[in-house]
Amino acid sequence: MKTNRLHQYRTLLLSTLASLPVAAVGQDGGLPDNEVLKGLYPGETFSPYANRNFPSHVYWGDTHLHTGLSLDAGVFGNTLRPDDAYKLARGEQITSSTGLPVRLGRPLDWLVVTDHTDLMGIAPDIQKGTPNIMKIPDGKAWHEGFTKGGDAAGKAAFDLITKFSQGTLPEQIKEDYSPGSEVFMGVWEEIIDTAEKYNDPGKFTAFIGFEWTSVPKGFNLHR
Repeated sequence: MKTNRLHQYRTLLLSTLASLPVAAVGQDGGLPDNEVLKGLYPGETFSPYANRNFPSHVYWGDTHLHTGLSLDAGVFGNTLRPDDAYKLARGEQITSSTGLPVRLGRPLDWLVVTDHTDLMGIAPDIQKGTPNIMKIPDGKAWHEGFTKGGDAAGKAAFDLITKFSQGTLPEQIKEDYSPGSEVFMGVWEEIIDTAEKYNDPGKFTAFIGFEWTSVPKGFNLHR
């Protein structure tokens, strides 16, 4: 009988002791004292992301698009201009350089036309045979090659790109199609004006841009 009571007392005591830490953990520790916190960290506390709305929309566009104003695209048959590029990006139907109707399955939200700065605008001038092109033997030969088409056009394009890459272009060509010249500025103004024309805040963004490519001794490096 005494043994059973002793066992009961022990069980009760152990149960009581076991419950003490649980009760202690469950108690509210209260708020830390401000003076104590200031002493630990004297600077101003902040959360950089408080009261901010994180981006929740994806906007689709193209960061690398050439028109016929670029040397490479132009000499290989692209006759479209920035105006056509923005129309296509906004969801309109255009006619491709090969005469086919083209339209995107879904309009883009934004576009940057990045035509090459080097010799920007020379391709359409060669195709048209502008006076500044035709007075230079190389320019006249390129125009005749493009006009004939086929292998002749391919050879003319290869000759132009090779001389550009090797730095052997006629000086007048380099002068006419370099930044600061009257010809170049006319092309650059077209790019700016067209972007401004199609830029529609909140609906479509037209970025003003370009591509500069370093080609020392033919080694191509995009920027």
